[in-house]
Amino acid sequence: MDGTPAVGQDGAVRQRDLGRLLLEGHRVVATEIEEVLAERGYPDIRAGHLAVFLNIDRRSGTRLTDLARRAGISKQGMMLAVDQLEERGYVRRVPDPEDGRAKVVRLTARGRRGAAEARRAAAAVESRARRQLGERRYEVLRGALEELARAGRRGEA
Repeated sequence: MDGTPAVGQDGAVRQRDLGRLLLEGHRVVATEIEEVLAERGYPDIRAGHLAVFLNIDRRSGTRLTDLARRAGISKQGMMLAVDQLEERGYVRRVPDPEDGRAKVVRLTARGRRGAAEARRAAAAVESRARRQLGERRYEVLRGALEELARAGRRGEA
């Protein structure tokens, strides 16, 4: 992990720059979360749906714009996730009681069960990473990633 190129099975040289490593790490974690969810009876929940499940007010629901802001993603990205979850019966859009022109995204009964399972799956994958890396290395990695994320939000990255 020193920045030297890696050679793939096909013989192609692949740079192991930070961006590529972060993308690969994300892919591995997302795949593991989806595998755990499938094993637990939720094969139609994708890792990207956690942006909804981890940011929605479980009782009252949340406006799409607030979900996107909380998750740190675009409104379009959040709309796609909400559309998919609505098609699958996990959420529904209802009129906002404070502003009838706006909609609130609410979990259905199935959505509450799926959201709880998604949170447990994410926690299980994180626990597995903690065990694999060891406590010290895990905390260093997490701290460094949080610092990069904060710097990016402040426009320093």
